[in-house]
Amino acid sequence: MIKKLLIANRGEIACRIIRTARKLGIETVAVYSEADKLAMHVRAADQSVCIGPPPSAESYLNQEALLNAAITTAADAIHPGYGFLAENAEFARRCETAGIIFVGPSASAIEAMGLKGVARSKMEAAGVPVLKGINKLTDANLSAVADIGYPVLIKPEAGGGGKGMKIVHHEKDLPAAVDSARREALSAFGNDSLMAERYLLNPRHIEIQIFADQQGNCVHLFERDCSLQRRHQKIIEESPAPAFSEALRQQMGAAAVAAARTIAYQGAGTVEFLLSDNGDFFFMEMNTRLQVEHPVTEMITGIDLVEWQLRVASGMPLPCSQEQLTQFGHATEVRLYAEDPANDFLPVTGKLNHIEISEGNPAVRLDSGVTTGDSVSVYYDPMLFKLIVWGETRAASINLLNQALSTLRIAGVRTNRDFLCQLTAHEPFLEGALPTDYLDTHLSTVFTPPGEQEIASAAVQALLFIINEFTEVQSGLLSNGFRLNEPHLSRLDIDFQDQTLCIRYARLADGYSVSVGEHSFRTGFKTDPGYVVSGTADGVLVTSPSRTFEFTLTNIESGSLDDNGGVCAPMTGKVVSVLTASGASTRAGDPLIIIEAMKMEHTIRAPEDGTIGDIHYQEGDLVTEGAELLAFIAAE
Repeated sequence: MIKKLLIANRGEIACRIIRTARKLGIETVAVYSEADKLAMHVRAADQSVCIGPPPSAESYLNQEALLNAAITTAADAIHPGYGFLAENAEFARRCETAGIIFVGPSASAIEAMGLKGVARSKMEAAGVPVLKGINKLTDANLSAVADIGYPVLIKPEAGGGGKGMKIVHHEKDLPAAVDSARREALSAFGNDSLMAERYLLNPRHIEIQIFADQQGNCVHLFERDCSLQRRHQKIIEESPAPAFSEALRQQMGAAAVAAARTIAYQGAGTVEFLLSDNGDFFFMEMNTRLQVEHPVTEMITGIDLVEWQLRVASGMPLPCSQEQLTQFGHATEVRLYAEDPANDFLPVTGKLNHIEISEGNPAVRLDSGVTTGDSVSVYYDPMLFKLIVWGETRAASINLLNQALSTLRIAGVRTNRDFLCQLTAHEPFLEGALPTDYLDTHLSTVFTPPGEQEIASAAVQALLFIINEFTEVQSGLLSNGFRLNEPHLSRLDIDFQDQTLCIRYARLADGYSVSVGEHSFRTGFKTDPGYVVSGTADGVLVTSPSRTFEFTLTNIESGSLDDNGGVCAPMTGKVVSVLTASGASTRAGDPLIIIEAMKMEHTIRAPEDGTIGDIHYQEGDLVTEGAELLAFIAAE
């Protein structure tokens, strides 16, 4: 059995692996970048080693540093987790050469499935159905994309997670989509090779968990439905899949096992399929690693998949046969991201001032890599943690998920919690069997903004927080730099999204009389315990059971406001491309600058017709949220 395990990863998956290793009596070694020196996974491990600066290429993708850390700490095995080097054949081979167990498949198996074009060819040869496509897209065969028929999907040959994937509906949009996909693929995976295939309309995304040992045994552990996605990023995963027959389960399970046997696979893997509305399924890719959503399978089988990984990597056979595997109940998982649903789901950074969830229910599981006080960095994926629940039926599972989400409180960083609260209560989701593009076409019906009454109620909580937090008022200047209109706090103006709220209030013997616009309230001196309220750099964050409100104080002392109409960065990130020049005329919506944040590219566009003034940043520069990127002179 493995004695000491180095986890070549970070965040929630590193913490997840450490928990099982500790249960098995295996010592653990965490690695961390300079940005992660205080991270939860570092605190949880028996030992820790710094492997470099914050950028992934200099730390978590630095093979030499990882191998040196394993050798220095006498680790006899490395678990890659998911992402980073988990599907890197070179790294697996280097581990083998160094005499270190790689907890995963062989380098040859990773190579066979790591390049999706090669994988498609192997699946075709094995009789597994695939969509029409081009296995390796180059400038020389770009014109052949038209033979596939639009729409087409352009995606990286290496990697996954939706990064670098582009749907192209018209031939004129193909060159720009290919260029962007190449940049994202190179940044995320260190490989800019692409492939193309027919884009299947209205499919479901069904994946099969497989497991194989070194003795030649291979089983599947049933399916997961991962159809609810946004920008190819999975949001909800569940098992069993709704509206999914036992016959189809057996067919797809057998196809997944056949795919694994074709490449002499060992360890945990996932074979992903697209399922058409008429019941046909097509191979999409095989992930040669543990999936983010593996807890769903664990909850419906009672199996610790990480334990299976460690035992198989140690040379032990699978503990049971296909006939012995059963599924019971229904499990559902949601992913919590540091992103702003009200701002096109752009990733955000900041400090997590408060994280709270009800504990004690064994049917509710939180896989987290962060805790209160941790910071969300610009350098890594914005996923904070996963919430997984189990119920005897799908309805019971979703009901428990709604309850768990309603008790979840996150302050200090905007997240997609509110979106998940509404999505999991959305009637079409409750009915099940939604296609992968559902959120692209129905987002406005799923996620709705709060009403006036909700906003006003939350604003009252913000007011109470400010009064209680900053009782020492000298000449109207609050201790954190906020300056209010009235020294006696009889009026407070705060901004919420694109509106300014005027709050008028008077102190009473037992609290306050408050009016917010047309809404009136009587309140005590303290904030309502149903809310979690915290201060931010320029305002207050208020979280209710189903909503999060970020208020900004209007009268803040400011060194330099963007009075000239300059275009500002909506998030912290790195400039990867400047698409305009000083003095250039531009039309509303024209792309100006591309910023990379959390490994995803975001195009900053002209807000209206005008002329570009001075450009303050160039390619490679880091920018902070709110920084003026360039001067902009609106057309008269």
